[in-house]
Amino acid sequence: MTTEIGTKLTGDGEHSVPAPVEVPPVGEVINLEASENYFNRELSQLQFNYRVLKQALDTTHPLINRLIFCCIFSSNMDEFFEIRVAGLRQQIKYGRETLGADGIMPEQALGEISRVAHEYIDEQYDILNHVLIPEMEKENIHFVRRREWTPEQAEWVRNYFEDEILPVVSPIGLDPSHPFPRLVNKSLNFIVELDGKDAFGRETGMAIVPAPRSLPRLVRLPDEICNGGENLVFLSSMIHAHTDELFPGMEIKGCYQFRLTRNADLELEDDFEDLASALRGELLSRRFGDGVRLEVADNCPQELVQFLLTEFGLAEKDVYQVNGPVNLTRLLAVNSLVDRPDLTYSGFSPTIPKQIRSKETIFDAIRKRPILLHHPFQNFSPVVDLLRQAAKDPQVLAIRQTLYRSGANSEIVEALADAARRGKEVTAVVELRARFSEAENLELASRLQEAGVIVVYGVVGYKTHAKMILVVRREEGRLRRYVHLGTGNYHADNARLYTDYSFMTCDESIGDDVNKLFQQLTGMGKALKIKKLFHAPFTLHKRLLSLIEREAELGDKGRIIIKINALTEIQLIKALYRASQAGVEIDLIVRGICSLRPGVPGLSDSIRVRSILGRFLEHTRVYYFGNDGKPDVYCSSADGMERNLLSRVETAFPIEDPELIARVREDLDTYLSDNCQSWMLQPDGSYIQNQPAEGEERVASQLVLLERLTGKS
Repeated sequence: MTTEIGTKLTGDGEHSVPAPVEVPPVGEVINLEASENYFNRELSQLQFNYRVLKQALDTTHPLINRLIFCCIFSSNMDEFFEIRVAGLRQQIKYGRETLGADGIMPEQALGEISRVAHEYIDEQYDILNHVLIPEMEKENIHFVRRREWTPEQAEWVRNYFEDEILPVVSPIGLDPSHPFPRLVNKSLNFIVELDGKDAFGRETGMAIVPAPRSLPRLVRLPDEICNGGENLVFLSSMIHAHTDELFPGMEIKGCYQFRLTRNADLELEDDFEDLASALRGELLSRRFGDGVRLEVADNCPQELVQFLLTEFGLAEKDVYQVNGPVNLTRLLAVNSLVDRPDLTYSGFSPTIPKQIRSKETIFDAIRKRPILLHHPFQNFSPVVDLLRQAAKDPQVLAIRQTLYRSGANSEIVEALADAARRGKEVTAVVELRARFSEAENLELASRLQEAGVIVVYGVVGYKTHAKMILVVRREEGRLRRYVHLGTGNYHADNARLYTDYSFMTCDESIGDDVNKLFQQLTGMGKALKIKKLFHAPFTLHKRLLSLIEREAELGDKGRIIIKINALTEIQLIKALYRASQAGVEIDLIVRGICSLRPGVPGLSDSIRVRSILGRFLEHTRVYYFGNDGKPDVYCSSADGMERNLLSRVETAFPIEDPELIARVREDLDTYLSDNCQSWMLQPDGSYIQNQPAEGEERVASQLVLLERLTGKS
């Protein structure tokens, strides 16, 4: 059985599918510039979000984790509207429409996004109401609705409302002296219909009630007033039940929840003098950007919906009327409110390679041979230990590190601060513009500066996305450089949820390369010659293209395997098309957005594209080139996107140790053999979930890696 995305039935029984694939006549040269050879990135991203949602129906995941997938879909859609939809609307607003390789203009893309997003969100609430909640009821986990409250529960809710909600809520009647309030991005609000006059003789007929952001959206009822099980009640239900207390003496004709999503992208002018100060100012405006989406309860009268749309400057296609809470992301609280370990993933202990455990210090282990860690199956602690030991080691003279997302209170930040306090030369390149982590990065920059760390903010116009640590240590009368390079962020929590590679080495050439990259980031001057690393925005793009072209020259002896999170860069896609036309066997493991159209006769016959979704977020980036039996393998911080390859600071680092090359290839082959957590991209743009054939062994790649690297089945 297969599950297909992209060929969903609409209400009238018709299929909504992408444009059909045209098979060129034999011998005809395919035009690589033709728009039909590329998928739209926004629509491709929507399809990734939908694959996440489909995990909520996958019964191989524990029930609470299926609910979490449903919540993650909401979070992904929030960011999609805040950034991608907002960006398209900005293009139209300011007359800056750009035509991508797919040939779709922003106005057309927004129309298709609205149609598809409405389908997906309707399905999300259908899954919540008719699958997840009933299954949780069977497990004695109850979302107790107002109509189901017992007298004791109703009394408890009344007391909670009066003690916790009423003192902090601020109802706003709408009249000439109380204009429509400026509501915070993604906040829960209620529009209330009123009848009657208040104490001042005002008769407005309408009010807005912003739900206090400081209060939880889901509250657990005390066990003593329930008949067993886990019993949860929504904050929105409590406010609904007691709206009359907010407007004493007035008749409440209706109360309906709604939520506005705003443009949350930050736009900094090019002429600022202090990036940190400019960013602090912009962060305040993020909460009140232009509206891009209105979510509202499906029982809200149309005249009120239209009133809200007019107030926010939105059109009919921008409203999403939903059968349930308008912010399902807040249901993530279930995981902490409900004590049911049998309904969540079982824990496991990430391992530490024997090479590290058998040595006195991390430096001893790295000197023996380079180390490659695969998180979360292998522990992130050796990366932290590298910094901790460097901070305390009297032989260490200097530490340099890039920080994109790490958390202001992380062990890594503390280790850097400790090293600075001990008198070592510590430099941190903090990327302040890591989206949605800006405030946290400003805080960690301040903490580091207070400890004596030299903090720089990279290069204006180029986000520093590379993941690098450089430790300079005096050994036997000479200086030796120890390096960590990674595919993911220096964030310990992410290292438990994301799959990433960490590479540690004291290779002299790599150490020299990393030192030069830090020189470029902290100082000024011409681009320095780099020996082994590829680095954006200078060499990474052209070196990847040259390696693809080299495989193309090998024809059917060529082999390319690329594992990344997104593929949109057109020159890279064209190079892969040409390699396919030359007969190269190409497997692309692309978690999310993919603009390449695979399996098209004469264009991409030998290209297969799959997306892996499971317990962990796939985040490793690997570029594997067969090179006629002498493979070149690079791990990288960069995806196959224009921004990564052309307008960011990124690195790709070689894996040269034969044993480590074999390990990476084994990991890639595990992903390619996955027949249940993988989705195959079809030539028409749909995705089909792989399923084991009859009698075939079930292969879930993440579970195979978990067992291989931790011993836990």
